[in-house]
Amino acid sequence: MPIRVQTEDFDLSEEVRRLRANDLRVGAIATFVGTVRDLNDGKDVSRMTLEHYPGMTEKALESIVAQACERWRVFDALVIHRYGELGPGDQIVLVAVTSAHRGDAFAACEFIMDFLKTEAPFWKKEATPQGERWVDARETDTAARERWVVGEP
Repeated sequence: MPIRVQTEDFDLSEEVRRLRANDLRVGAIATFVGTVRDLNDGKDVSRMTLEHYPGMTEKALESIVAQACERWRVFDALVIHRYGELGPGDQIVLVAVTSAHRGDAFAACEFIMDFLKTEAPFWKKEATPQGERWVDARETDTAARERWVVGEP
C-alpha cells in the first residue's frame, strides 16, 4: 500500500495503471484527486504552500489506509500528497483504492480522504491579494470524518 509525500506532480493514469498491474482480481478502482482552487472563502488564491512533518505524516497516512483496509475488502490503496508551493489548478492529493467491487472501493477511498483531511499533519497557507493566511480546519471536514466513527456523537 504505497504512501508518498512529495513535491513532484503525479500522473493519474500512470499511478492507476501501476496500482492495478497484473492483479486480475480487481473489478473496481475508485480514485479521488484534489486540486488547488483559485478561490477560497470568497478570496482569490494565487498560491498555496503546504507544509508537513516528514516521518510523522507518512505514519499518519499509513494508519489511515490500514484502518480502511480493516473495514473494507481492499486489494491495494495508494495515497500521494504533495507539499511545497502550488498554484491554482495544481494537483494536491491522489487517493486510489482497488477492490473486487465498487462499494468497497468507493467507501474505502472516501474514508481515507475524510480522515486524511482531519488526521494527517499538513498545514496550508494561501496567498491572496489581502496577504498570506493559514487555512483553518473546516467544520465540514470534521463532520465528514465523524460519520465514520462508531460510538462517537
